[in-house]
Amino acid sequence: MNKLTVRWLILLMLLTKGLTSFGQDHLYSEFFNSPLYLNPALTGQFPADLRMTLIYRNQWTAVPGPLSYASASIDYNIPKFGGGIGLLFTRGSEGTAYLDKTNIAALYSYSVGSEDFVLSFGLQVGMTDRSIDYGKLVFDDQIDPTLGIISNTSAATLPFNNKFFFDSGAGTNLVIGDFNIGAALQHINQPNESFTGLPAKLPMRFDTHISYRLDLNPFDNMDDEDKSYFIPSVVYYKQADFDSYSVGVQYKHNGVNVGLSYRSGEQTGPSAVVLSFIFDLFINRDGGEKLRFGVSHDAAAQGLTYGNTAGSTEGSLGYETTLPNSGSGDEAPRFEGAKRCYQFY
Repeated sequence: MNKLTVRWLILLMLLTKGLTSFGQDHLYSEFFNSPLYLNPALTGQFPADLRMTLIYRNQWTAVPGPLSYASASIDYNIPKFGGGIGLLFTRGSEGTAYLDKTNIAALYSYSVGSEDFVLSFGLQVGMTDRSIDYGKLVFDDQIDPTLGIISNTSAATLPFNNKFFFDSGAGTNLVIGDFNIGAALQHINQPNESFTGLPAKLPMRFDTHISYRLDLNPFDNMDDEDKSYFIPSVVYYKQADFDSYSVGVQYKHNGVNVGLSYRSGEQTGPSAVVLSFIFDLFINRDGGEKLRFGVSHDAAAQGLTYGNTAGSTEGSLGYETTLPNSGSGDEAPRFEGAKRCYQFY
């Protein structure tokens, strides 16, 4: 068989494997730049009034067939109870048949605390549409040894080419001292995402994250934004039989953040070393307004080689701003508590 035929056979096997296995959520290397995707308890957890974020991941760029994911969010800090409300849009496209999944979710969080700790709780509800383009699938009777791929097939299509379902999640986050600890559970209702009509439940996804902020200038009389920090973090994900962990450290100084981490692979793909750069451009520091830009790259460290995948690249944008008249005397005072989660990144 020629190279084109072999490539299409490989793609067909990969797609068939994906359709018959349990669904699995994508993971972002820049988890801290997509806080609502990581944990709904982080909704509204920032110093300004309004926050908007966008993150895009292009995974394994050398592998035929796109593997791309994007999340966009907007959330509002409600000062009275230290939480907020938000909207999260997430879309993923996988393979040559464009197995697409689009989710729109509403989020809500609430905080309690004191000068010693802040404990936040979050809820998430939304709708998901999962679809596939059968016109881009290639079946065995379409492969001719001489002509290559022909257009006609006798294969029967699946009963549905899209599935629409309700989805839900919840999370909690605790900041105590210099530790930030959180956990979230997604797909609590385990929705049926089958294209065949037979039950195929989407497994719950559990993730937990912990970070520590080490002040490198503990005795200097400086603003927090001007100090230097080391921030080690661990993030663990589990969904059905698939699990992955990420261990890394970031160096943060004066709006610049450089990170290096290792993410395990196994069932979720090749293990990877991740290098990230984050830049905070403060437009109005006193008013809490800033623009954040981030970029990271994953290099396969085990399993598939870097030459096979060309790695994965992420880019992110974030913007925070204070709304006009938000500091008026008629507004409820802002929630006061200990160090907040946003101070870790």
